[in-house]
Amino acid sequence: MALYLLLLMLTACAATPQDLSGKMFTFPQESNTAYVKLTPNTLDFRAITVCLRTITDLNRNHALFSLSATPSNNAFVIYKPTADGIQIYVHGQGETFGGEDYKVNTWHSICSTWDSVTGVAQLWIDNKPFIRKYVGGARITNPSIIIGQEQDSYGGGFDKTQSFVGMISDVHMWDYTLSACEIQKYMLDRNLTPGNVLNWKALDYTTYGRVLTEQKPTCSCTE
Repeated sequence: MALYLLLLMLTACAATPQDLSGKMFTFPQESNTAYVKLTPNTLDFRAITVCLRTITDLNRNHALFSLSATPSNNAFVIYKPTADGIQIYVHGQGETFGGEDYKVNTWHSICSTWDSVTGVAQLWIDNKPFIRKYVGGARITNPSIIIGQEQDSYGGGFDKTQSFVGMISDVHMWDYTLSACEIQKYMLDRNLTPGNVLNWKALDYTTYGRVLTEQKPTCSCTE
């Protein structure tokens, strides 16, 4: 029993809400076991905005943000396919937002919004808005939110060929659609109103497998 408890502690590292300002999650290898489960402050959504920053060298499919809800595994997903563009899925229906040079080994700031009233989603990358597209979808309840893996079942069903390898930081989520001005504040890192569902400065999360919580590299060198 003692050995089982020790293994459980090594597998899952949980904490009370923490201020992760200046930090990042590092996913250093492809796997179906490494991920971060995020605990939201709200369990019922008629609209969503998600923002995050990410860097990777992957040229294959991978998930950037995975929200599953019964009965829809892909209730709200930000997904990078092998082809150009980024896909937004709502209740399994997806649209591709393309035409942008998404470079590897480069930090990118990404935001996506969705509103159940209009059924319209929109994507921003590095302060550039894409056209608005219809994805439909009704309200989302009782979410399971994960970064590092794509959920093919509620809270699981991971495939290492869809796993994320790289670093993710500054994850925020709101239960409403942010205005273009607020999204610009996130992109430029200026006086952002933190997410009321997920707040990087007070994040309730649990890490599983080989996930590191590290300081985000900054350069303050002087000659």
